[in-house]
Amino acid sequence: MSTHNPPPDNAKLDRIVAEARRQAKEREQGYRERALKMYPWVCGRCGREFTRANLQELTVHHRNHDHDFNPADGSNWELLCLYCHDNEHSRYTDYTGVSASAAEDAPAAATGTPFANLKALLKRGD
Repeated sequence: MSTHNPPPDNAKLDRIVAEARRQAKEREQGYRERALKMYPWVCGRCGREFTRANLQELTVHHRNHDHDFNPADGSNWELLCLYCHDNEHSRYTDYTGVSASAAEDAPAAATGTPFANLKALLKRGD
């Protein structure tokens, strides 16, 4: 009684992933360009200064960790170098126990009790 699942449509999956990446890049470019015009090219944590030569190492950090919350006044953004940005997300993960992106997709808490009958099983072994 084996059920035969059709193989996944890899071409379709590739198109979906490519489209999601393209949309994320578009969204990022919109707020990144606005933030770079709005703020000086300096890391908000370590104070490192950036020029056009190394500007790719300066990132836009969302203070509330919601990449879709991009108010026009830039109040949810701060410019951070790659290292400080990674550190900020590590601190968030340490504090919450989950990464910002995984927090939205977190599975429900386990409700089973795998050791509920352990005492009875141990007694039976005596």
